[in-house]
Amino acid sequence: MTSEPVILNIKNVGLSDEQFYHLCQTNEDWKLEETAKGELIIMPPVGAISGNRESNFNGYVWLWNLQTKLGKVFSSSTIFTLPNGGKRSPDVAWIANERWDALSIEEQEKFPRICPDFVIELRSRTDSLTQLQDKMQEYLNSGLRLGWLIDPQNQQVEIYRQNQPVEILSLPTILSGEDVLPGFTLDLSLFHD
Repeated sequence: MTSEPVILNIKNVGLSDEQFYHLCQTNEDWKLEETAKGELIIMPPVGAISGNRESNFNGYVWLWNLQTKLGKVFSSSTIFTLPNGGKRSPDVAWIANERWDALSIEEQEKFPRICPDFVIELRSRTDSLTQLQDKMQEYLNSGLRLGWLIDPQNQQVEIYRQNQPVEILSLPTILSGEDVLPGFTLDLSLFHD
């Protein structure tokens, strides 16, 4: 089993949303994404260190949301169909209630046609930084309000916001949910190895 993602050019194949959904259901052991450029990315399961970090980040966002009840939190198993055509699965995602509630039950059950308001992407040892940066830009182009690309290998975090340059902070640091996740902070020293 390979530990690096496999990228296939499917631009001329033309998978419909329904076909992509069935492809993912049939291959449930693999994490599949489709970029806006028409690439199919096949990713193996994450290792234990990355899985633990993802779970912790998701837990902190979930706990904040439990207290505020401002939206819905999603795990890395959730695929979102972005307005630009990409089908992406962030490590942690959050969508405000009013945007989520505007979707029909049918839209919510599959790969909803919506970009999260907030995402966290966590770089594992086998992830290409450039590919993750492209993914973050794809989220921004689709309406993302705030995103964090956490990169333990380079001991930094990249903060993505609409109409602003990417801000890079050294780890450890404390991140703020700003006006997107009001009152939320994440102390990244808690995850320092």
